[in-house]
Amino acid sequence: MKKKMKIVAIVISSAIVIGSAVGLYMFNMPHRNVQNASTDFSLTASQLVADYLEDPTKANEKYLADDGDSKVLEIKGTVAKISEDFNGQKVVLLQGNTDKAGVNCTFTHETNTNVSTIQVGQTVTIKGVIRSGASYDEDLEMYENVVIEKSDLVK
Repeated sequence: MKKKMKIVAIVISSAIVIGSAVGLYMFNMPHRNVQNASTDFSLTASQLVADYLEDPTKANEKYLADDGDSKVLEIKGTVAKISEDFNGQKVVLLQGNTDKAGVNCTFTHETNTNVSTIQVGQTVTIKGVIRSGASYDEDLEMYENVVIEKSDLVK
């Protein structure tokens, strides 16, 4: 009986050690370098918003990925607003005058300084990973913007 308990204890200890090692490896794994990744789609902010407002399911199939590695997009548009989120990351809103919604591009701490070179009204191209599409919120009676993360200016 003692021999069986010893074997069970060794198996459980081994499972804990292996599980911890895999968890640490996954946690410390390098993040996807969006700026060096190839671009999946190049389009305007107006086109991206129109795709989502026309058919959200089709747009999600086209631009989002189930495995977490969503598509890398280069979006060209007019800067409507520059702000900062609660994490100190710059957020650039690309939106045309007649667009119902826009594209919020959130920069990283490493790329924040690049935002200082742009101004409201300027046309820019921004590369990033799409996280969610535009939609109409009936409760709030307003349009929600497309969300792009890990953004940087395309030079």
